[in-house]
Amino acid sequence: MMASNYLAGNNNFQMTWQPQYRSSKYRHVFGKPANKESCYDCVPITRSVHDNHFCSVNPIFIAVVTECAGGGAFIVIPLQQSGKLDPHYPKVCGHRGNVLDIKWNPFDDYVIASCSEDASVKIWDIPKPCVTKNITTAKKELLGHTRRVGLLEWHPTASNILFSTGYDYKIMIWNLDTEESIICSPVRTIDCHKDVILSMSFNADGSLLATSCKDRKIRVLDARQGNILQESNSKAHKVNKVLFLGNMQKLLSTGTSRWNSREMALWDQDNLSVPLHQEDLDGSSGLLFPFFDNDTNMLYIVGKGDGNIRYYEVSPQKPHFHYLNEYRSYLPQKGIGVLPKRGVDVSSCEIFRFYKLVAIKGLIEPVSMIVPRRSESYQDDIYPMTAGTKPSLTAHEWLSGINRGPIVVSLRPGSKSLSSQVEFTREEPKLSAKETRHEERPAGKTLYEIEYKTEIIREDRGKRRTGRMQENRNSLISNGFDLFECPPPKTENELLQMFYKQQEEIRRLREQISQRDVQIRQLELEIKNVRNNAGSY
Repeated sequence: MMASNYLAGNNNFQMTWQPQYRSSKYRHVFGKPANKESCYDCVPITRSVHDNHFCSVNPIFIAVVTECAGGGAFIVIPLQQSGKLDPHYPKVCGHRGNVLDIKWNPFDDYVIASCSEDASVKIWDIPKPCVTKNITTAKKELLGHTRRVGLLEWHPTASNILFSTGYDYKIMIWNLDTEESIICSPVRTIDCHKDVILSMSFNADGSLLATSCKDRKIRVLDARQGNILQESNSKAHKVNKVLFLGNMQKLLSTGTSRWNSREMALWDQDNLSVPLHQEDLDGSSGLLFPFFDNDTNMLYIVGKGDGNIRYYEVSPQKPHFHYLNEYRSYLPQKGIGVLPKRGVDVSSCEIFRFYKLVAIKGLIEPVSMIVPRRSESYQDDIYPMTAGTKPSLTAHEWLSGINRGPIVVSLRPGSKSLSSQVEFTREEPKLSAKETRHEERPAGKTLYEIEYKTEIIREDRGKRRTGRMQENRNSLISNGFDLFECPPPKTENELLQMFYKQQEEIRRLREQISQRDVQIRQLELEIKNVRNNAGSY
């Protein structure tokens, strides 16, 4: 009896037990620092103590806030121009106070915004191919804040929409789609904060804005009207930075706990009363910068003054954070820049790239996060579609009430396929009487139905075009090699590898030919035997 109970208990245990390991493509991601030749040396990095990144990167340039006399400035360096920087390298210098934040336009790699202690925001055009002399005249100047401006954020899907916030506790929305060079009034001002705003983050389509404030509260706002939709009131978590986690309907915040240890917390964007999960990290005092890759659901935690970068996978189900690994370095970072996904090197399976500002050495060190793969071909499973450089909305469309997700592109070399995620608000944008009079629409159909059907037709045409490209691609296969997946060799090592692959292919084809010859001889003998037997009868 006891034995049977023991076996029954064991069977129940085996049925309920679950393995502790978790299948993931990114389990073995590792950080790889660039060699000395690929770093940027002798860079006069700013000595400001403001809690910002001080760096902004796109696939063409890296911009860094620099130290200079007589005002604020930053430098713009082409990514390919690594090595030692000339002491007289030209600067972008037009502010009267220290530059506090810089951000590249996500839809134009030659336009950058900067804000300063002089209470102004400026938009700069960077000449092609690079800066050859000091730039002192801005393309546009935005004057509306009464105190220094500390943060900037471009809208993720609408073109020419910029958000700025300053020490006057206000968030201002600017429409840059005008001919004016000096804009003195924003299209809207959000005035619901009672203290300094520490960070801003948009959700995927830019309809919601999350903010963290010095009063320890997280707020989720309507990005257009500025109405508070949710507000946290957690006294145990002192928040510094907040971040939307892509399409997960969740927020991540970093800060300190009641015992002054650094921690991160996960929140439901529709209910900020209690965090879903909190995790202590360490007892250091440096600020934590979170970065989220919506394509891979990977979260990176970078500590200011640390040399390390922690990275996790985030899932909607418990446990939400899955620790992967930590990149360790003895060089402390004063600031950090992140390359957009469209700029990573897919040939080396790179999925993320940081640019560390090491102020004590005047050094900018690239750090690549790499998935270890032996194959040299493009890896579809680790490179899903990502946001491209084409805005899905104009400034006027977004201000009128339309929401659309980002237009995404494939990272496969040579690919031009586009896909858009389209979402519309429930409220129809108000049209003027003149637009209503002159606009002809089919009876019984709303503007949204027409736009939605138009998007469906565009997607169908895109799928047909992709099918034709696939047929053309199938015709570009020669000697067993795909010309898209096997680009021409660039180095002697790649050439040798290609040679050995071709030798192996030739050997395999020769074996197949010899086997066919043997089969042909056997068939000939069988035919001859059948004929002889038929003749004897």
